[in-house]
Amino acid sequence: MSTTNPTTAAVDKLTEPFRDKVIRKCGESVEMKEKFFTKYAEGLEAMSRAMARRFQQGGRLFAMGNGGSLCDALHITVEFNHPIIEKRAAFPVIPLMTDIATMTAIGNDIDFSRVFVNQLRLFAAPGDTVMGFSTSGKSPDLIYAFEAAREKGMMTVAFAGKDGGRFPDLVDYCFIVPSYSIHRIQEVHATAVHIVWDLVHIALGAEDVT
Repeated sequence: MSTTNPTTAAVDKLTEPFRDKVIRKCGESVEMKEKFFTKYAEGLEAMSRAMARRFQQGGRLFAMGNGGSLCDALHITVEFNHPIIEKRAAFPVIPLMTDIATMTAIGNDIDFSRVFVNQLRLFAAPGDTVMGFSTSGKSPDLIYAFEAAREKGMMTVAFAGKDGGRFPDLVDYCFIVPSYSIHRIQEVHATAVHIVWDLVHIALGAEDVT
C-alpha cells in the first residue's frame, strides 16, 4: 500500500495561520509559570538554601529523570558543573543516567526500575542531595531511588506535574506544576532549573544577576 505526502501547497491550504496558536501557547506557558512560582517561591528559597549548605559542606547533588525529564536533570547538571557566569563557583552534580552500559546492565539483569536506586546506594552519602524530575511523579525508578535516599539520610527534591503522584509522600521538597500538559510542565521545570541554580549561588554570597 503506497502513501503520498501532501505538497507544500496542500499543507498551506489545509492549515490556518499559526500566529494565534503561537501567542496562545506562549500565554499558557507564562500563566503556568506565574502560578507555579507564586505558590512555591518560599519553598524554592528554603530548598536552595539547604542545598547550598550541603554543597558548602562538601555534599554532592545527584540528578535523575526519564525522557524529557532526563534532559532537565542533565540541564541542571551542566549548569552547576560548568557555570556560564564569570566568577561563579562550580559544584559537583552527578547525573545518574549517562552511564548507558551500567543502566542497560541493571535493566537487563534485574529491572529498569532499579537503575537509579542501585547507583545511589553505591555512590551517595548522607550529606548529598538527590533531585528527580518527572511529569507524573509515578516513575518507579525515581520512587525507589527516593525511598533509598531517605534511608541514607540524603536531602530529597522532586519536580513533578499533574497531582505530584507518589512524590509528595517521599521527598523533603516537592514542587508540582498544576497542569496535565506535558509541555507546560516541562517548560516550568526548565525555568526552575535556572532559578534554583541562581538561588543556590546567591545563598552562598554570589551577586544576584538577571
